[in-house]
Amino acid sequence: MLSEGLKRVQREVDSVFDAFLPVPGDTRARLVEAMRYAAIGGGKRVRPLLLVSTAEMFGVDRDAALRAGCAVEAIHVYSLIHDDLPCMDDDDLRHGKPTVHKVFDEATAVLAGDSLHALAFEILSDLGTSNDPFTRAELIATLAMASGKDGMAGGQMMDMVAEDADYDLHTITRLQQLKTGALLAASVEMGAILGKVPPEGRAQLRAYARDIGLAFQIADDLLDEEGDEAKAGKALRKDGEQGKATFVSLMGADKAREQAHALVEQAVAHLAGHGEEADMLRALARFIVERDR
Repeated sequence: MLSEGLKRVQREVDSVFDAFLPVPGDTRARLVEAMRYAAIGGGKRVRPLLLVSTAEMFGVDRDAALRAGCAVEAIHVYSLIHDDLPCMDDDDLRHGKPTVHKVFDEATAVLAGDSLHALAFEILSDLGTSNDPFTRAELIATLAMASGKDGMAGGQMMDMVAEDADYDLHTITRLQQLKTGALLAASVEMGAILGKVPPEGRAQLRAYARDIGLAFQIADDLLDEEGDEAKAGKALRKDGEQGKATFVSLMGADKAREQAHALVEQAVAHLAGHGEEADMLRALARFIVERDR
């Protein structure tokens, strides 16, 4: 079920990005080609699948949910483009292919990231995503908060200074809740928003998202320490080389692995009030700690 679900959403996300990113017949072409290079044909698409699977639990039209999922993915992709730049992590490889600034140039990579950031909110503000202005406004606010200083970008800033900071487990947990967890949580929240679930009815879904967000990052830390670069499609073991504290360095690999599995089981337990309509969310939770990339 999960394998087919991931393959399907990967095809669908590529199709949505293809429709939103036609290459213009003028000197903007290089910019759009860079956006397409980064956004189409790469990535697991966990965030769109989380959003679509949550939305479908509440009877939301799949096409509308896919558009919202692509908005989250646009933010994720922009963050990877910028993260790979020499001024940040300085990576040459992403998803098994050269990074955007290597194929194009640094200035084009910056603009491609900027433009994907803008595209996310263009998609969410479009009537094709929802004909309800209140729903569109809540989707935009949720993704904006998850992307900025109180979300992903804030976590990235904490991570950038981690080499010179003495982070304890509590601080590392906070860092990862922002850097990695915020967009995962937003994906689940936005699926519920599309489903017209009131805020007070989202507590269990929020708890599920919080737990899988931490499990996802612990799994990433384990992969960075023990994984295969060929399978990962990117450079590994950079955190250790830079002296950054991680879940693995602070807890040890065995305890970190135990914690990730415990978080996944806890996440699945939060879905006990749902039936088979939540099976994809349950499968996604387990995939997070079993993946090899």
